[in-house]
Amino acid sequence: MSSASNDRPNPAFYALLGTLIFMAIGPVVLMFVNSFKLDIDIISGTSGLFFLPTIQNYEAALCDVLWYEPEHLDYCAIRFGGAFKNSIIIALISTVLTLVIGCMAAYGITRFRFMGRDTVSFATLAVRMVPPAVLLVPVFGLWNNTFCLDRDGMIGGFIRDTFGGRGDVCLAGTHSGIILIYVAMNLPFVIWILQSFIVQVPRSLEEAARVDGANPFQVFYMVVLPLIKPGLAAAAIFTFRIAWNEYLLASALADRDTKTVPILIVNNTSEFNIEWGVIMATGMLLAIPPIIFTLIASKQIITGMTAGAVKG
Repeated sequence: MSSASNDRPNPAFYALLGTLIFMAIGPVVLMFVNSFKLDIDIISGTSGLFFLPTIQNYEAALCDVLWYEPEHLDYCAIRFGGAFKNSIIIALISTVLTLVIGCMAAYGITRFRFMGRDTVSFATLAVRMVPPAVLLVPVFGLWNNTFCLDRDGMIGGFIRDTFGGRGDVCLAGTHSGIILIYVAMNLPFVIWILQSFIVQVPRSLEEAARVDGANPFQVFYMVVLPLIKPGLAAAAIFTFRIAWNEYLLASALADRDTKTVPILIVNNTSEFNIEWGVIMATGMLLAIPPIIFTLIASKQIITGMTAGAVKG
């Protein structure tokens, strides 16, 4: 009897589990419900779950991509389509570049012996601990001054005469500038997480491939990469989510033509007017791509997060 009673879960466990689930899902549900409310209903807080749903907030957010003009809008102030396109370009390209560079760097650190290998391995993890806010001022200065092509120079003049525009050709305000800093910011994390996967690949498989006549690149691409797919998937998901949701660096480096969705959401607030319904609708649209990406690769995420666990 005592053993049976001990096997029963403590009611406090279910209470804690329910609290954690509510804390995780509650804000998303609240944002989803408020995205179908008018601002007056959101501010008053009296309607609760009983209200007349409206899609005006989504029409205001998607006014630049809709095939019709919403009647309640005199001017399309929210350019979600352009910001969404910028976010997709920046997040996907930075993720691909980070994975390509990171997997090769992790393989080199893991498999090759050279002076300072342990220092390099530790430095990659130490660099990841630096808060992005610390990088804001130096990166802004470098992107606006040091890494600029003067318009009077040969390369800068050619770009200016070919593509037009004004001022110097700088990394600030371009997709390339934002992608480059995202790659540099996420690369240490990708190297660190892929090292643990590459270590688990038996060296005998690589030696067998070399005996069969494979060169080092063929060994890497045909033997190692297929075996670390779970690690690549996990690193890709976390890298994509960081690049997709990042705001601080993008707000300093982006301009009107390269701003991302997080910047668009923050810019929708002002001192005199805050359109809460549009903010909620834009937030839901912002959350859709990471959710879809996570659901598709859920098996790879679980495999990647549980890799290296000790089996008892």
